[in-house]
Amino acid sequence: MGWLAALALAEGRRAGLFACTGIAIGLMLNALAAAFGLASLINLHPEWLRALRWGGVAMMAWLALAAWRDARLSDTQTLVARTPWRHLGAGLLVNLLNPKAAVFFLLVVPEFLDGPHPTITQSVAMAMASVGIATLVHLGLVLGAGRAHDWLTDPRRMRMLRRAMAVMIAAVALWMLAEALRA
Repeated sequence: MGWLAALALAEGRRAGLFACTGIAIGLMLNALAAAFGLASLINLHPEWLRALRWGGVAMMAWLALAAWRDARLSDTQTLVARTPWRHLGAGLLVNLLNPKAAVFFLLVVPEFLDGPHPTITQSVAMAMASVGIATLVHLGLVLGAGRAHDWLTDPRRMRMLRRAMAVMIAAVALWMLAEALRA
């Protein structure tokens, strides 16, 4: 969510909305994978969860480096280099490689379903409700940050924001790395 808010602050509402779409798709894919039995496969192959964790660390580190690099570019250079589809793809990858999202759908959501063997319909309905709520929260962040974007279009403020975003994303990557090493 920090990346999403920082993106909307730095590049505006449109960039944030595309990223939000990618995040929602990634969350839904995680949820559907869990609903259709990924939990059983992860229990049989715990190295898959480890690989997912390391993929998440790599993705966050890449986002941090890209944000730091982008702080040197002018607004025109950055906007020319980026398309909204890039933000959608980044949002999708962030959630597909987010071990916390996968663990939530694999371990937490089943606790709220009926019986020891919930139906696919129950699992998909819970997934849709969860993704819907998360997407509303994400949209609120994007819309709020998008309002502040105009004030931040000053190149000096933008450079500072991008550097701050890079540091925050790097902190998340380090946190994910510590979690991956402990697992």
